[in-house]
Amino acid sequence: MIAKLMTAVAISVLMGTSAMAAEPIVGNWKTQSGATAAIANCGGAYCITLKTGKHAGKQIGKVSGAGASYSGEVTDPDSDKTYSGSANVTGNSLKLKGCVLAVLCKSQTWSRL
Repeated sequence: MIAKLMTAVAISVLMGTSAMAAEPIVGNWKTQSGATAAIANCGGAYCITLKTGKHAGKQIGKVSGAGASYSGEVTDPDSDKTYSGSANVTGNSLKLKGCVLAVLCKSQTWSRL
């Protein structure tokens, strides 16, 4: 009886752990400029914060989504312009695309550290 209960508890814990697994976007990324950006869960979204470089410590974006596709806003720390757009994860690459007024667009590809 105790063995069956322990097995049921173990299965419940394992199922809960897999449901709480990190999204593919979570982690440390090398930006196009060579800085390190950390993407972490923050209140139902994912915040992008620079960890190295001249803008270290600055939060530069917030995206929402799941799996490989996310959308939200990212700020260019050099110009301080904010772009709305998307982020897509493919393996160890993160492609960010943002636009102002749907005509002035920029994109970057970051690699997972």
